[in-house]
Amino acid sequence: MPKAITLNSSKVLAKFDFASTLCAWQKKHGRHDLPWQLDLSPYPVWLSEIMLQQTQVKTVMEYFDRFMNRFPSIEDLALADEDEVLSMWSGLGYYSRARNLHQCAKDVVSKHGGRFPQSVDALMSLPGIGPSTAAAIASICFSSRVAIFDGNVKRVISRFLGFEGDLSQSVHSKALALRAQELLPKKDSLMPIYTQGIMDLGATVCKPKNPTCERCPVGPGCAARFGGEPTRFPVKTKTIKRIQRRFFWLIALDGSGRVLGVKRTGERPSGIWKGLYSFPEFESEAALRESLPTGTVLQTLEPIRHELTHQFLVIEPFVLRLKGASKVVAARQDRLQSLGQWMDSKAWSLVGVPRPVEACLKELF
Repeated sequence: MPKAITLNSSKVLAKFDFASTLCAWQKKHGRHDLPWQLDLSPYPVWLSEIMLQQTQVKTVMEYFDRFMNRFPSIEDLALADEDEVLSMWSGLGYYSRARNLHQCAKDVVSKHGGRFPQSVDALMSLPGIGPSTAAAIASICFSSRVAIFDGNVKRVISRFLGFEGDLSQSVHSKALALRAQELLPKKDSLMPIYTQGIMDLGATVCKPKNPTCERCPVGPGCAARFGGEPTRFPVKTKTIKRIQRRFFWLIALDGSGRVLGVKRTGERPSGIWKGLYSFPEFESEAALRESLPTGTVLQTLEPIRHELTHQFLVIEPFVLRLKGASKVVAARQDRLQSLGQWMDSKAWSLVGVPRPVEACLKELF
């Protein structure tokens, strides 16, 4: 097992009560006014945990309130149309979360009578709920002694212990997860406070860059602080490889201001944004032009560059404007409909769209 730096972690743990100190700090200095903290029942806790994956708290707050107002119960969410759910999610990114969220709501209602199961294993059987999210729900809502293991927790625990293992390797990640479990409070009743406390500590004090160690309640027992290099932890050498993809959009407008749209299946050349609405997409400019009548005049726009976790997208948009009401225009309009469907501004507002599409639509409507 990887060793701690300079300070022996077993001696630290023998002298320092991590859980009690963290709980005391959370009661006095932790966050208590976040929207999802006002009701620690499973539905809002689950919703917030899904939204907070890869997304900042400030961004999530607006979406969370909007979701709770539109879907005040899990039954309301389960009955919703997928297009509406994706529309409400637009801008949060990682849209598989929204699709899993919707399916999870359906499963909780149909298989569990509208109540979230209490055990981690049962929670993990639901779509979109992994080990850390399951632990968050179980510990916060049902006081189960299970450790969450998200990015904030990995950072806090690895720094406190001076954990040298490379967390990009599963053997070391599992070892740290066991240590996180060992640090839990002995009393079940403290688990909601502890879980919120360790998340708050990682988000507000033990930050990835510029941690405020002088404010940290567990600083007196922290190996990384004593070693003088807190930002060296967690150790993770594997980097994300981002591939570049280029594709071409046809942005077609008819005489009444409607824009041609298509619901993405996930089987298109780029293979992303499944279930969202976009513009007809092609692998090449030649393929795009071949789909149109000879002599069609297109306006070329500046390429759109958009970064995703594993992809860097270069999107080349071509605009086609159909004007007038001649038979030729009508024929072209009918032919284009084979590529998608004509949608006005209201129709676009009722479906989920990727950010680059949203930006284009703002320019059009």
